[in-house]
Amino acid sequence: MKFQREGTLIAALGMEIVEIIEGRVVMTMPVDERTRQPFGYLHGGASVALAETAASLGAAALIDPEMELSFGLEINANHIKSKRDGIVTATAEIEHRGRTTMVWTIKITDEEGALISLSRCTMAVVEKR
Repeated sequence: MKFQREGTLIAALGMEIVEIIEGRVVMTMPVDERTRQPFGYLHGGASVALAETAASLGAAALIDPEMELSFGLEINANHIKSKRDGIVTATAEIEHRGRTTMVWTIKITDEEGALISLSRCTMAVVEKR
């Protein structure tokens, strides 16, 4: 799968791709000055950005890039635990793969495996025009 990294949110937030296989994506992101909110903790928006990015890459890996595009349609997140520094890991797994939508569950964990955030993201699949 070909995609642009430089000049995107992936690069700006320091996200790294660990694994992309059919129906599963694993990514990491640092908890640092790029991803913290003003009170020194991981920003919920950064967690959501990581979750949607993982689901987006997963969806892109499952479509025909010559004929289709995928876009985030909806995402929700429950922020379970705070984090001040280190690395978080997002694991996105497909729950539903339809003709025009996909639904992904994304778990973000810390280095010890503790759940930081839990998201569900619906991806739209549209024909290229």
